[in-house]
Amino acid sequence: MRLRLPVILLLLLLLSFFTVPAYAQANVQVVSDQATITFPETILFSAEFKAGTEISSVILEYGVDQLTCGTVQAEAFPAVTPAADVKVQWTWEMRQSGSLPPGSTVWWQWLVTNSSGAQFTSPRQTILWLDNAHSWQTITGGNINLHYYNGGADFGQQLHDAAAQALVRLSQDVGLAPDKPVDIYIYADSNDLKDAVLYAPSWVGGQAFPESNIVILGIPTDQLDWGKSSEAHELTHVLVGHLTFSCLSFMPTWLNEGLAMYGEGGPQAADQAQFDQAKANDQLPSLRSLIGGFSEEASRATLSYTEAYSVVNFMIKTYGQNKMITLLTDLRDGQTMDDALQAVYGVNTDGLEAAWRTSIGAPAPAGNAKPTPVPTPTVVPTIVPIGAVPVAQPAISTPHPTEAFPTATQGAIAQAPGGSSTTPVPVGGFPGISRATLITILEIGGACLIIAILLVGLPIFFAVRHRRGRPQ
Repeated sequence: MRLRLPVILLLLLLLSFFTVPAYAQANVQVVSDQATITFPETILFSAEFKAGTEISSVILEYGVDQLTCGTVQAEAFPAVTPAADVKVQWTWEMRQSGSLPPGSTVWWQWLVTNSSGAQFTSPRQTILWLDNAHSWQTITGGNINLHYYNGGADFGQQLHDAAAQALVRLSQDVGLAPDKPVDIYIYADSNDLKDAVLYAPSWVGGQAFPESNIVILGIPTDQLDWGKSSEAHELTHVLVGHLTFSCLSFMPTWLNEGLAMYGEGGPQAADQAQFDQAKANDQLPSLRSLIGGFSEEASRATLSYTEAYSVVNFMIKTYGQNKMITLLTDLRDGQTMDDALQAVYGVNTDGLEAAWRTSIGAPAPAGNAKPTPVPTPTVVPTIVPIGAVPVAQPAISTPHPTEAFPTATQGAIAQAPGGSSTTPVPVGGFPGISRATLITILEIGGACLIIAILLVGLPIFFAVRHRRGRPQ
């Protein structure tokens, strides 16, 4: 009975150590807190805080709502002169970091610390990264949010209905379905679109951003049919990107673009005629040569797109949509293309090409053709939000006449996007670890060390005490 109270106290002590100590909350008043967009170049974050004691530091924490491999948060460290009333600002320079997709949701909050170490976190706020030069109208329904400003209500309605019908067709024919509504932003033409995205190629007509669930297109009112097929093309990229998203996946260009061409309904008559002529002349490129980027030469690029469609169409028509979905999920889970094909279809890339060529009556590829090495998937580190966002690059190796499908660009781990103030750096030699995370790790480590000492030392203490109490 004598040991019950000490044992209970020990358990309570251990439980208290398992709880990571929290910082005391500073008594801070938010006088102002706002973000100002100068589209498409900057976001200026500014705030004013008052406290009963001196404020020693203010950190801006910010990010973008998008698919990432983990929790992604950037930090910026604006200059602060310690005082009880401080004003801070920091500018996100898009020309340094690369553009966000129009329609992205940016969030931010401030971490304020006073001279005694107490902290205060301001309420998280959001802002829509979108120009205000146009009077945007929105039509919703059918898992599509279509935003437009030109062409009138009938023009917008037709594009919305075509996009919603494309989603139904993709679900029925391929088995691809959205997990949430997709936002489509329709610009009046390619010039307006290029003004909205920095560094866009001169020929760009549309872009898909699967991580952000956004499609942008420049559709003149006299090109409605082209616009409808382009919507389906880009929507397929978004759905495939959602299904295959992971830090391990590698998607061959021929499969990605072949699915997108399948989604829009196949090539135009002139493109099909070019493909038929290349087949007759035994000039079809090998499938392995289409694993990476397509040619930048227009006619060769068009032939590559048409061939990619032909292969994907053969796979779906011959083996069914279920096998295609299984192939995509295997790629998402990190399998190489050859391994995934072997597991699902019983052939590798070369075997698939042989079966496809037989089905269309094309000769086998030349025996001396050197296949392109198959890239193997590698783990992609989680990076700050802008590095994880697909960014339009000055040169894209897969130029489709109607679109540019950018890939995620990698940046330095735990380094915030370029700004006009102090740029954050890794903390104390721990790349990729923010200050708050490092402090938390040290706190947990210290608590574990104390617990270990207690678990070893207290039983010895009670045993020795009990032994000393025995009659000699």
